[in-house]
Amino acid sequence: MSQPLRDEDIVRVHDQVFLVTGSNTNWVIVKDGSDATLIDTGYPGDHARVLASLTAVGLEPQDVSAVLVTHAHTDHKAESNAFAPCTAPRVLMHEKEVPHARREFLYQVSVGQVLANAWRPGVVPWAVHAIRSGGTAHVPVTDPRPFPAPGPLDLPGAPVPVQTPGRPGGHCAYHLPDLGVLVSGDALVTAHPTSRIHGPQLLPGMFYSDREQAFAALSLLEPVDADVVLPGHGPLHRGTVKEAAVHTRP
Repeated sequence: MSQPLRDEDIVRVHDQVFLVTGSNTNWVIVKDGSDATLIDTGYPGDHARVLASLTAVGLEPQDVSAVLVTHAHTDHKAESNAFAPCTAPRVLMHEKEVPHARREFLYQVSVGQVLANAWRPGVVPWAVHAIRSGGTAHVPVTDPRPFPAPGPLDLPGAPVPVQTPGRPGGHCAYHLPDLGVLVSGDALVTAHPTSRIHGPQLLPGMFYSDREQAFAALSLLEPVDADVVLPGHGPLHRGTVKEAAVHTRP
């Protein structure tokens, strides 16, 4: 299980936007008065932290209008049992991620890949932490739904999905155009326990179903007009998305 939420785990990016650090994975809270959008929810072991982070920014679970999923890997996907049945919000994602979230299939780093990379610095401690946080648990999302229509979503922050395939094919970043923020998920991160790099980057190769496609997806982020990037892993990045994407390319 993860440790209790600390004050420093919540970064106020904007009056409406908060980046929260869980068990090596981030989630984002977007407020609009007493309503909110939650983007990703961390590992299964992060459930208590997710609820604590909502309380810390003045929200109750029932205030969450919807949970948006960047991709359905176990360290990011929304778990309906994080909320009481009477308060469970809609769980939305790209249509390609819906069967993934149901666990009709699983595109995620395998035990074999982890063992093959165990010699790399940070891999074994990360793997142990991931297992303890529920990273190998089989917990399908109960009722995942595709976005109801193209374009901005009718949710707090008016998030715009930006499909960024590669980790896996239905991965989506979320642009908050009125706030100048991009929630990048794993399409662009700034740190990871298995990486020795700091700053904009992709995750190490073992984490991608198609790393070349992931590099190509960076071009889909370049036009996004935002000067704050909130990644799925690592601290926030201040600077244009284009600069971060160009920096990330090999």
